[in-house]
Amino acid sequence: MPDRGGGPTGPRIRVGRPSRRVRTLLMTLGVLAVLGMAFTMFAGFWTDWLWYRSVKYSSVFTTTLWTKIGLFFVFGLLMALAVGLNIWLAHRLRPPLSAMSMEQQNLDRYRMGIAPYKKWLLFGITALVGLIAGASASGQWRTWLMWINGVSFGQKDPQFQLDVSFYAFDLPWYRFLLGFGFAATILSVIAAALTHYLYGGLRVTSPGARATAAATGHLSVLIGVFVALKAVAYWLDRYGLAVKSSDFRATDNWTGLRYVDANAYLPAKTILFCIAVICALLFFATLWRRTWQLPVIGFGLMVLSAILIGGLYPAIVQKFQVQPNEQAKEAPYVEKNLEATRKAYGIDGTKVTDYSGTSKTEDKTTLRDDVDSTASIRIMDPNIVSPTFQQLQQIRNYYAFPTNLDVDRYAKDGKDQDTVIGLREINLAGIPKKNWINNHFRYTHGYGVVAAEGTSADAQGRPVFTESDLPSKGQLGTYEQRVYYGEKTTTYSIVGGPQKEIDYSDDNGEKTTSYKGDSGVNLSNPVNRAAYAVAFGEPQILYSGAIGDGSRILYNRTPKERVEAVAPWLTIDGDAYPAVVDGRIQWIVDAYTTTNGYPYSSRTTLGDTTADSLTATNDSRAVVAQQNQVNYIRNSVKATVDAYTGEVKLFQWDTKDPVLKTWMKAFPNTVEPKSDISKSLMDHLRYPQDLFKVQRELLTRYHVKDATTFLSGSEVWQVPDDPTNRSGNAVPPYYLSMRMPDQKAQAFSLTTTFTPNGRDNLSAFMAVDAEAGTSDYGKIRILKLPTNTTVNGPKQVQSQFNSQEDIAESIRLLRGGDSEVEYGNLLTVPLDGGLLYVEPVYVRGGGLKYPLLRKVLVTYGGQTAFENTLEEALNKVFGAEGATPEPPDEGDTTTPPPTSEDPTVKQALEDAQKAFDAGQEALKKNDWEAYGRAQEDLEDALRRAEEAQAAADRADAAGGGESKPGASPSGSPSPKPSS
Repeated sequence: MPDRGGGPTGPRIRVGRPSRRVRTLLMTLGVLAVLGMAFTMFAGFWTDWLWYRSVKYSSVFTTTLWTKIGLFFVFGLLMALAVGLNIWLAHRLRPPLSAMSMEQQNLDRYRMGIAPYKKWLLFGITALVGLIAGASASGQWRTWLMWINGVSFGQKDPQFQLDVSFYAFDLPWYRFLLGFGFAATILSVIAAALTHYLYGGLRVTSPGARATAAATGHLSVLIGVFVALKAVAYWLDRYGLAVKSSDFRATDNWTGLRYVDANAYLPAKTILFCIAVICALLFFATLWRRTWQLPVIGFGLMVLSAILIGGLYPAIVQKFQVQPNEQAKEAPYVEKNLEATRKAYGIDGTKVTDYSGTSKTEDKTTLRDDVDSTASIRIMDPNIVSPTFQQLQQIRNYYAFPTNLDVDRYAKDGKDQDTVIGLREINLAGIPKKNWINNHFRYTHGYGVVAAEGTSADAQGRPVFTESDLPSKGQLGTYEQRVYYGEKTTTYSIVGGPQKEIDYSDDNGEKTTSYKGDSGVNLSNPVNRAAYAVAFGEPQILYSGAIGDGSRILYNRTPKERVEAVAPWLTIDGDAYPAVVDGRIQWIVDAYTTTNGYPYSSRTTLGDTTADSLTATNDSRAVVAQQNQVNYIRNSVKATVDAYTGEVKLFQWDTKDPVLKTWMKAFPNTVEPKSDISKSLMDHLRYPQDLFKVQRELLTRYHVKDATTFLSGSEVWQVPDDPTNRSGNAVPPYYLSMRMPDQKAQAFSLTTTFTPNGRDNLSAFMAVDAEAGTSDYGKIRILKLPTNTTVNGPKQVQSQFNSQEDIAESIRLLRGGDSEVEYGNLLTVPLDGGLLYVEPVYVRGGGLKYPLLRKVLVTYGGQTAFENTLEEALNKVFGAEGATPEPPDEGDTTTPPPTSEDPTVKQALEDAQKAFDAGQEALKKNDWEAYGRAQEDLEDALRRAEEAQAAADRADAAGGGESKPGASPSGSPSPKPSS
């Protein structure tokens, strides 16, 4: 009967060995492979360190790195020790002799096979589980830092009276520790059981006892530890009920205790905790009793109790106590959820006001002047006019504008006005000749801001530019115009070395420049060059002669990815926007702190609630979420990224947010105080869109404050689909300077509408004061329409526009030939108890590849107008066609397009329509001669219309002092408008 420690060895068999040359070659290749892998890993680490040092946030890199390393080694070592110790102990407790059975004789071969390698095998197994456990633990660096640095919320949950910080910071860490303990115990049980079986401590078919006393005691203790951990889990589950999500009343992510939780699950968890503790003690008692009889009975009792007490009993309570009287039973818990959710999302201060939805004024002409004081109606849609900016202000093919432009405020004549703004960024697809040098050394940056008035268009329907041309000039003054960091700048550039960069081109040819900033990483060091050559997979970086003294590599160049990199604990808003601040172009990025551990607050999925018709077509507008499902959010940080130097600054915005305070303790000196925000920067900060979209989604249900109404579901709203397209996605919120009924003056606002659940009529209008630095910033106002009357919602208004006969006919005319009609943002403005809808209509066609404003749709109080200008449409709707228009501001270039009221123009357009119809009929009959005559008639009619309008414009200019038709804002000749 052989000893379990090993066995006799068989005769040695000599196997042919490879030659010395082959062995040397294989060894050399192996060493080179190891060195290559090591340098690849080093390159990734080294380039990250160099980048963080270049942006002056090296503390973020080191804090994160050392936290990950610490967690890796601590928990990797603990797991390795737990598993290794139990393997060693099982081997130590092996029986000296094994039973003479076929089972043991078969196992002898394995025992003898591994005997010479036992130490190496033990080391390999423990190292493997340690590496896996350490890698998993290092991913919990955010959980650890929040636990160790957590600060108090100063708010207690209504059930257990614990500070919210326990659920947000402590409970996640305790759950990780519990999960780690379960994993270590299970792996230890498996490893110990296999070792005991291999060395005869456990038997399956051998005669006699199935387990030795030593194996019984060892495994019992391990199972006892598992059951004790289960007891801890039951205890933590009690608190977990406060942050547990469930499906309740069509709310998928309802969070918090309900009646059945407080009166069935909570006592059940307490009882199961006690049973688990007793069961664990029974398992530990096997060290003395050497029998599993009582532990097995206790374990069975625990399982049975979990089924009956933890599953069946709550189901009975729900069925026979809650369902017959649900409203009365659930009301107290719904009130807790309502209060917590409103606090967690910052909507507890929302002001809901009843609004009639219909005007009380009989003479609507008196309201015409009120429109201008109520809102600065923006007819330039930033999501439509980007191709127009591109066509008129691109200047060179290697420049481009973002797909969606931004809305900001800039002063004109001492008064803020809504401005559509975009940067002329580098566009590598437009480089004349693409190669590595051109892509990364010569074409490195964009140039200049282009801005236009949001509330007006010129005679041809083009934007009225307030900043244009190359280099840009206009109302923004002098500033650094080079754009090295932008939303479209996604590749790396190497600047500052011997290779000159294309700056811009003018009539005197190309201008060159060399980067003078201190951004990026210096490549003069050969180690740095080698590291980047490996990290970027670009071997040219290592040996290119275009790189020399002063060369710097710029990468991570979009504003959002730079902010996310220096503050990986923040969730980044989907829309970064540019502003000219103190002679610099600054990208402004809104950032959020979030948690999903706020008790009783219902969760929301950021990716869903922030999606709309813009994010569906533009990935760069999507929210960058570290934690996609949250139940607490604050716009706690305003960040800026300098478009020239790439400098990132984080400013504390919400000074009361405990989550931000926690992260500021973890990463000291990374966030600057709010007081450091300059006045000029404050003028351009605004309320962020993604936060507004999250809040409006919550307010579809949480605008009510009483549990009865919430439970009835009678006041549930929905965010309407965008009526201007067929995407089926939610309408985006719109920035607009407007005055709500309780406001004395216009304020820059972010607005949206609501419709009843499953219906298209309007149920409410929502606006938030978006102008930073004002006392009402962030104040949410909701105008709630009566449920007993029907007020048209956005979809119905759009349908009304499209179905009205004269408007439909005009749209058909605009679509003549190869033209396309594009609807701009449908803006809603509360006015005298009613709602004014305004929608610009653009036409793209007639040889033009960009949209021009051609018409404006306006409706109010059942009256609808479809005219060439906003002024005309408002006059028609309010019955003020005969009113004398106000004289234009000095320098105003807006000239009204042809009006249908001019009889000469009207007749010419009617003739044009007849000629067009005749041409279509000729095409159907394949009568090419008639088609040719019709085209000649059409051309003649359009010429007469143009001449008649030109005459009218000259008369207007002579009498009204307006600028010459056809002049662009910058003074350059305008292109002839397309027919």
